[in-house]
Amino acid sequence: MKSQNKYRKFQLQQKNIEALERENSRFKRVYSEYENMADELWNLENSTGEPVPDDFINAIMLQTSYLEDEIEDWLVQFNNQKADIKH
Repeated sequence: MKSQNKYRKFQLQQKNIEALERENSRFKRVYSEYENMADELWNLENSTGEPVPDDFINAIMLQTSYLEDEIEDWLVQFNNQKADIKH
């Protein structure tokens, strides 16, 4: 059994992400980059080939966390806008 990619933390908000991707091309680029980085990080940590230097993995982890923060900010704003529209 393959372990789940722990870097894909936004799976529960997929509908909001899809809506944001349709509305905002910059968000779409950032989220796409996040998915690529998260996949690469997961692959590096779970590969059985040549070891990768910790500095390289740490740099990818840091960049991934920056992208996560930016995505979270967008999702918060998106949810706030939806709440404002309902009122």
